[in-house]
Amino acid sequence: MSSDPKQTEVQYFLISVAAQLAGMHAQTLRTYDRLGLVTPQRTSGGGRRYSSRDVELLREVQRLSQDEGVNLAGVKRIIELTNQVEELQQRVSELTAEVERLRAGYRPADLTPPQRSTALVVWQPRNRRKP
Repeated sequence: MSSDPKQTEVQYFLISVAAQLAGMHAQTLRTYDRLGLVTPQRTSGGGRRYSSRDVELLREVQRLSQDEGVNLAGVKRIIELTNQVEELQQRVSELTAEVERLRAGYRPADLTPPQRSTALVVWQPRNRRKP
């Protein structure tokens, strides 16, 4: 197996197994899916398949709602904002790498202004046709 994280095989669980791993009832997972708190993969027959990340998210939803007293609408907003922050952090990393790549190829001569031209251009209007 490759050590490349992009090629790491993702493990998926049936709803009953995911519910057990998350410490909740399968019906709760269905409710969270319906509310958009967790979005599992779907089989061609419509069955839910939960990844390890989904199970972690289910545990976090449970922690926020039970231990912190956050209602489900608040939990959904926290998840959305967390996802947005992660996406922005990824974008910052990409842009930082791009800046570093550009700096590595930077030469002061690249930024010298062009020399002023001394060429003279003469403009003459076209002869207009007489009506």
